[in-house]
Amino acid sequence: MIPSAAQTVAELMCASARTAPKAKADDTIHVAIVDADGRQRLAGEMEAIAEEKGWKYYYRDANNVREADCVVLIGVDNREVGLHCGGCGYDCDTIMEHINDETDFPGPMCIFKAIDLGIALSSAAKTASLHNADNRMMYTAGLAARRIGACKGDVVVALPIAFKGKNIFFDRKW
Repeated sequence: MIPSAAQTVAELMCASARTAPKAKADDTIHVAIVDADGRQRLAGEMEAIAEEKGWKYYYRDANNVREADCVVLIGVDNREVGLHCGGCGYDCDTIMEHINDETDFPGPMCIFKAIDLGIALSSAAKTASLHNADNRMMYTAGLAARRIGACKGDVVVALPIAFKGKNIFFDRKW
């Protein structure tokens, strides 16, 4: 019964992320749910990143992904929204000329797209919490998901969820 509950909550989390408010109603949010086989592939990519970059905390998070009942991915496309606020450090007319694709996520990023992603993530985490699903936002799993093409978006963050006797995302060791 718990796997079906996890799937249902994951779907509700995706609905929350999709319907979250967006700057200028410019919808560039993407969502995906990772199944059991996908979680193994995702965790494997996280371990490959740990080896490549020497970041040991990726191993810890990979274990959490393997132990999770479901993983929700939320991504956002990086494009300017035309408000010319300068929050990214550039003008909307020139921001895309400065994109650096050699980093984990391409930047600079339109501040309003970053806010849109934060609102979508918070909405999804709230939905998980309302259904007593333990969850944690993970940059690590989001980067791995982006690398393997598990979710569209220039920036992707993962929210693994679990229905266990103890929160698997709490008291984690570095």
